[in-house]
Amino acid sequence: MTDKTENTGRAVLMAPEDIARIRQVAEPQVGPTGSAVAFTVSDPDLESNTYRRRIWLAPADPADGEPHPLTGDGHETLPRWSPDGRRLAFVSSPPGNGPSRVCVLPVGTPGERMVVCSWHGPVSDLAWSPDGSRLAFVARDPDPGQYGAPGHPAEGKDMPPRRVTRLIYRLNAAGWTIDRPSRIFVVQADGSGTPRAVTPGPFQSDGLAWSPDGSMIAFTSARHETWDLDLAVDLWVARADGGSEPERLTATGPAYARPSWSPDGGRLAYYVNRTPLENPRHRQVGVIEIGSRRQQVLTAGLDRNCQLLDLRAAPTWAGDHLLFSVEDSGNVHLYRARADGAGKPEPVVGGDRWVTEWSWAAGTLAFVAATPTSAGELHATGLGGDGARVPGGERALTGLTRSFGDAVALGSPQRFLARSADGSEVECWAIPPALARPGERYPALLNVHGGPFTQYGNRFSDDFQLQAAAGFGVLYCNPRGSSGYSEAWGRAVRWPECDSDPGSGWGGVDFEDVMACVDAACERFSWIDPDRLGILGGSYGGYLTSWAIGHTTRFKAACSERACNNLAAMEHSADIAGFIRGYVGRDHLSAPDAYARHSPVSHVRDMTTPLLILHSDDDLRCPAAQAEELFVALRLLGREPVMVRFPAENHELSRSGSPRHRIMRARLILDWFRERL
Repeated sequence: MTDKTENTGRAVLMAPEDIARIRQVAEPQVGPTGSAVAFTVSDPDLESNTYRRRIWLAPADPADGEPHPLTGDGHETLPRWSPDGRRLAFVSSPPGNGPSRVCVLPVGTPGERMVVCSWHGPVSDLAWSPDGSRLAFVARDPDPGQYGAPGHPAEGKDMPPRRVTRLIYRLNAAGWTIDRPSRIFVVQADGSGTPRAVTPGPFQSDGLAWSPDGSMIAFTSARHETWDLDLAVDLWVARADGGSEPERLTATGPAYARPSWSPDGGRLAYYVNRTPLENPRHRQVGVIEIGSRRQQVLTAGLDRNCQLLDLRAAPTWAGDHLLFSVEDSGNVHLYRARADGAGKPEPVVGGDRWVTEWSWAAGTLAFVAATPTSAGELHATGLGGDGARVPGGERALTGLTRSFGDAVALGSPQRFLARSADGSEVECWAIPPALARPGERYPALLNVHGGPFTQYGNRFSDDFQLQAAAGFGVLYCNPRGSSGYSEAWGRAVRWPECDSDPGSGWGGVDFEDVMACVDAACERFSWIDPDRLGILGGSYGGYLTSWAIGHTTRFKAACSERACNNLAAMEHSADIAGFIRGYVGRDHLSAPDAYARHSPVSHVRDMTTPLLILHSDDDLRCPAAQAEELFVALRLLGREPVMVRFPAENHELSRSGSPRHRIMRARLILDWFRERL
């Protein structure tokens, strides 16, 4: 623990209510001259039980001044510089069901905020045309026959029934999508017109990119008949004036994402998953020549995942290079690669940290980097058009999260390796309990991440800090199935039934790996009491928690959160139908035994560990029935599980749920393990 003490000499430890003090720096956007960076700052607001997000401005050289807020309403996102650098577009989205507003604000010159247009729902992306005369944005377009006219929404009892014909028709945190497709709209930047859709039809469109001459917009969309069965997503271009049908650039099969146009207009960069029906795969960075349709993957030799699912930044053109993120052993780094495929990709921003977002323009690279004791600060460095770092070094542009870190004692993790049952080395971390005294032993909690194709690592976790502050040792690791390592490591948990790369299935080598983490930690750290161990996790982490207590009595208490407990039921009730099939290699109709064999509910009779089940009522990723099935089964067996349900929350409760619910959740978990360990 870092040394932060009260006047009494006692350390000031993090408590659940401190969640309301954690700021988030995000969405950096370097101005066209490279001299300034716009970004957002998010603060939890307990009074309104929402998050206040404002746009800030920082000089790219700290010697030129301090960062300061540009907007004050508190609900602004998506800052975007005009090509001339004199205006900043952004989206203002008040909490609740009010309309979003696309706005433009003069920067460095007199003038007032102008509302370009309003939209009846969230706006998820925004971009200026190259000449600065228009703005394009991505938003859902509700069917007025279902939802009512804008400004006059229909109530549920007055709505007609929905007609569903495809497997994927809802989305967690978004709700119904079958009659609310995301479209790309274009509007005059001076507010003189109304938004016009350029992507027609009942298809979802995403990944907005203007061509350099402003005539076309590139995007991704699944617009073929079997898109819900094969999960393929193509690259498309459409006329920015909406005057023609979109043109497909790719052969349907892979899943493409986040196109970005080369400065010369002849190529598009993108992320690609070459086999979307075979989970998991490393998402690679590729380039397509628009004229010849010739494609080239730039990152195959890295054997690392190059697109985080929660990262919306497209591969960024910096002269003849592309910038992109890479997950690597608990870190997220920024890499560059030549767009022509020559040479090998090279790191640009490394270290034991997690680069969450970045932006490049006019020789300035800005990025947000988090560490285990910082939620993330804005940094900048010189980066030439050839993708090479220039003299001057990296510099911190903000210290906006520093006050929290200065006031509260935070624990620093210690990395260690564990050897699994088959000899594989598993990367692990441990945070000792706060104020641990030499010679004494303390309870420890094993945390399991979601995904499973995600990773733990060098970023801030309020859960870990709260657990350590409450007197628990904290353990976490990246078992097989995780991202951040070789593709073979991630694919090791595919089912034995798979035709390609068969593995152990969930609950196999991944379970062995997390147990190896526990064994190694108990041997290595004298502060762990091996008789007072707990386990917890959410989503897939909830799955492995449920699985663990059905296969070992090593843990004296457990918390399974937003878990998938019945894999066959997940296939027909989750918003991502087909996800489990991508790991099993067979659907649940042809191989029901394969799903049942690896479902925690199949082993419920062996679960005797005290269990807290947490779930959100509006979770569409792992629907609430997943919690109910486990709870009912345990109770019918005479056990005493506790189920806690959070109203008006979805699968993202622990990350972006309402501040009050996040605090309540943290208290519930800590109290549960205090009472039992």
